[in-house]
Amino acid sequence: MEIVRPQSKQPLPDHAKLVFKGKIFDVYQWEQEGYDGSLYIFEKIKRPDTVHIFAVTEQGNILVSHERQPGTEEYITPPGGRVDEGEDALTAAKRELLEETGYASENWELLGAWQMHPKLEWAIFAFIARNAKKVDAGAGVGFNNDEHITSVEVSFDKLVEIVSSPDFYDRELRCRFLEAKLDPQKMAELKKKILG
Repeated sequence: MEIVRPQSKQPLPDHAKLVFKGKIFDVYQWEQEGYDGSLYIFEKIKRPDTVHIFAVTEQGNILVSHERQPGTEEYITPPGGRVDEGEDALTAAKRELLEETGYASENWELLGAWQMHPKLEWAIFAFIARNAKKVDAGAGVGFNNDEHITSVEVSFDKLVEIVSSPDFYDRELRCRFLEAKLDPQKMAELKKKILG
């Protein structure tokens, strides 16, 4: 499967300088000419890309994670996480699905990829993993130092309810699901795409 990383609407220029390196976020600055001919310092944040996975079990349910991180209330999200350095998005998706749920799949499809904001260099990839099978009974329940995750199976209709909620944090996915709720044909297409 060919996966193209989406470009930012304001790409980070080659001459941008790293002025802060954090654990997750890096800050870049560069000088740029404004419309009045004056030079200005522009700034952009960069972080590792992330993946979401809509994993469909052999029974036709979709896995979601009840997740909590320090300083947050519990929220529901598709399994997923960061793309590690040197990793491509699909490899990261397979790793995150296994780590967070104990499930694996041989049937993967890219649902979409996007960048959230021009001032933030961060691509998000959403995958579908069909015929997902439990291969690690110990994964998907428990916690480590920075997150607590419990995976559960939901129906497609419940998934639509979760992703359409104003509390769902990924606006791009929420918009896709809300648009589908307004158009029965789009909803049928989305359901067929996810469930196969």
